[in-house]
Amino acid sequence: MSQNTYQACLIQISQDPRLGQTNKVYLVSPENSTVVGRAVSCEVTIDSSQYQSVSRRHAEIRPLTSQTAEGCPMWQLCDLESVNGTYINGQLLQGCQTLEPGDRISLGRTGPLFIFDWQVNYRKTYVTNTLKVGPPQTDSVHLTQLIPILSSQQDLLEKAYLVPGLITVLVVIGLFASIGDPDFFNVLLGLYLAGACFYYVYRLGGKHKPWWLLLGSALITISIITSPVVYYFIWLFRDVLPGKIDTTDLENMSFFTLFVRMFFGAGLMEELLKAIPVFIFLMLGRMLKSPWREAIGVWEPLDGILIATASAAGFTLIETVFQYVPDIVQTLTIDGNPTQKAQEVGIQLLIPRIIGAVAGHMAYSGYFGYFIGFSVLRPKKRWLLLAIGYLSASSIHALWNASNAFEEPWNIMVLALAGVFAYLFLVAAIIKARQISPTRAQNFATRLGRSPNNW
Repeated sequence: MSQNTYQACLIQISQDPRLGQTNKVYLVSPENSTVVGRAVSCEVTIDSSQYQSVSRRHAEIRPLTSQTAEGCPMWQLCDLESVNGTYINGQLLQGCQTLEPGDRISLGRTGPLFIFDWQVNYRKTYVTNTLKVGPPQTDSVHLTQLIPILSSQQDLLEKAYLVPGLITVLVVIGLFASIGDPDFFNVLLGLYLAGACFYYVYRLGGKHKPWWLLLGSALITISIITSPVVYYFIWLFRDVLPGKIDTTDLENMSFFTLFVRMFFGAGLMEELLKAIPVFIFLMLGRMLKSPWREAIGVWEPLDGILIATASAAGFTLIETVFQYVPDIVQTLTIDGNPTQKAQEVGIQLLIPRIIGAVAGHMAYSGYFGYFIGFSVLRPKKRWLLLAIGYLSASSIHALWNASNAFEEPWNIMVLALAGVFAYLFLVAAIIKARQISPTRAQNFATRLGRSPNNW
């Protein structure tokens, strides 16, 4: 055992509940490079049974000739052509990058996490193969620690939910300002809830798509259902095909009869309508050149799911705010003036209908979007996959609508069963889409519960 004191840097593994270890410290040699990976020859060896995504020689920390103001040598992190990539502060590392105190290093998106930092003039004690760190002789305080708002802009944007938070503040102000104007209040609340529901699905999907593309998908669907084009859909599926539905005679219909009519008049019609933006962007992507073709096009199931659910969010918003809510308010109107009860009932209908889109329109459309994207990966079975997706999404849609054929409380039970069924189909499709995604290494999907990627 020997002791000596010198200036050096250290890497600290953050708390990882899966390993049951807290603040485990590895010192980096000031003279030699440090390799991190699963191979036993690495200076920092990762347990392969816990982290199978880590390569045998994943990344290397290399000293530089330059020094910091404190006298510590500068370091750089280099990816060693790992399979799942190396990330610094959430950004994929290309080649090598100089490290700064507080940098967070991730071996793959879901691999072990490290915090790079240094201590000046600490005592290093060798005990067999274990390095222990004594208390630092000097303490340093960074400006960003005293004024956290000066932290990197990238961290604020990616890890603080800054944009959703700012949108929430603005919406709340708008809701206060619109008290007394129920129409504007409903539109603003509907926009916020629809956006929140889609953002939830977007985080589950975990693939970046331009916000303007997703907004464009919703606007395309809105423009279709508010234009004369929608009447051609109604004519085809409800007049030519057996999808005509008489809402005044629902109580006298059997479940099978109502299901068949809903299958044609709601399922097939609305799922095709909501899928139009997906097919539009699929064709546009094929005509464009990089990088626009990758950003806009539909190249995998995740692309289809995200664009389809954005389209469904627009559909749900228009259908709820401009059809269902006004209809129910109209039934409680006296002498042309909505009563206070009418306005309350309108809001009570708006909130569950839009939030329920995650297990409703967004679920059906997202499931169909999965098959549209999957057909791009399997072009020889394109038409079979499209047919399966279209018919299955329409069937789940019809099951939800046909719950009206039952009397209470059975209709509530069937409705709950259909909602759970639809949501399970959607999340199962998202999980499978992430597994087969060609861009899986860059996926940022949200994980619920314990996760090493939750900083």
